[in-house]
Order: sequence, then C-alpha cells, then structure tokens
Amino acid sequence: MTEVFGIPLPALLGQLMLGLVNGSFYALLSLGLAVIFGMLHIINFAHGAMYMMGAMFTWIALEYLGLGYWWSLALVPVLVAVIGVVIERLLLRHIYKLDPLYGLLLTFGLALVFGGLFRYVFGAGGQPYSIPEQLTGAIDLGFMFLPKYRVWVIAASLSVCLLTWYAIEKTPLGAYLRAATENPKLTQAFGINVPLMVTLTYGFGVALAALAGVLAAP
Repeated sequence: MTEVFGIPLPALLGQLMLGLVNGSFYALLSLGLAVIFGMLHIINFAHGAMYMMGAMFTWIALEYLGLGYWWSLALVPVLVAVIGVVIERLLLRHIYKLDPLYGLLLTFGLALVFGGLFRYVFGAGGQPYSIPEQLTGAIDLGFMFLPKYRVWVIAASLSVCLLTWYAIEKTPLGAYLRAATENPKLTQAFGINVPLMVTLTYGFGVALAALAGVLAAP
C-alpha cells in the first residue's frame, strides 16, 4: 500500500477530505468576519454568537415550528441579519469614530449576553437535528465514504464565497459599499446613503455567520 510520510494514502486522503469539509464551515464564518472587519473596521467578537444563533434558530424552526431544512436555510440567515441590523443601528453606530477597543469590548459583551441567554434557555448540551432526506447516504470515493451532506456543504460554501466576492468586487452595490466605508463623506456627497450601506454590510456579515451555523449544525 502506498504511504506518504508513513501514512497510508487512503487514510491521508480521508483526513484531507475531512479537513476540506471542516474548512468549508470556517470559510463561511471567517468570510463574514472579514467583510465586517475589512469594511467597517470592527473587531466583531459577537460573530461566534451569530454562528450559534444560526444553528439554534434552525433547530427551533425544525423542532418547534415544523419548517423544513430548506426553508430554514433560507429564512434563518435573514432573521439573524435583521438582529444584526438592530445591533448596528442601536449600538455599533455610536462607536465607529471611537477607539477600536470600544468596538471590541462592546461586541465581546454582546457575545457573553447571547451565549448566556441561549445557555439559560436551552442548556449547554448539543441539540442536533436531522439532515434532509435528499442529502442522506454517502458517496464511495474509493478511499472513504463521504456523506452527501458534506458534499453539499462544500459546494454551498464555495458557491457563497464566490458570489460574495463577485457581489463586492463586480456589482454597483458592492462599489457603493466599498466607497461608503473607504470615503464616507465623498460618498455621501454623491447622494449615496452611507449609514444604510454600513448597516447592510454588517447585516450581510452576520448572515454569513448564521449560514455557517445552519450548515454546521447537523
């Protein structure tokens, strides 16, 4: 049997594939964090809490509201984005011109509040939910059986990352967002609603975190 660095090739390929799957979750999570930090210069310590919200709200939607997985996949990131918009409007908007440390402390406090609230209501144990029937089963790759759900996660994460890049770099809305964060006064002079662009940026960033939570939870 072929070995690489003393590791059987099938085992090595299997571990690389598992790393690719786990990396898909982290790619979405870090993409949202990068959007917020890169465009708003806020160190968003509450980002992990938004990831948790995505997973927990999906579990609530499936277990208590009877919504299917696909409906939850579409609606939960929007719900978390709305929560992010409220946070940006009520709290973050007042600290953009202050030392970045204030943003770090504020978002860290929000993370503690949300984490404590969900732990109090739902407990500290895991709350897994079933994957949709269409994504059950596995694909035989020869060196391992890769669950179809993991294939879906990789494809979905890659698609979202590419679409996000395209939206920010190649569309008029992306140009407005970049202009609003790089030179807000000049952008405002051209009639663009800078506060709205900033709010949309934060909402989109936390929606990506929620989407990662939805995909990672099963």
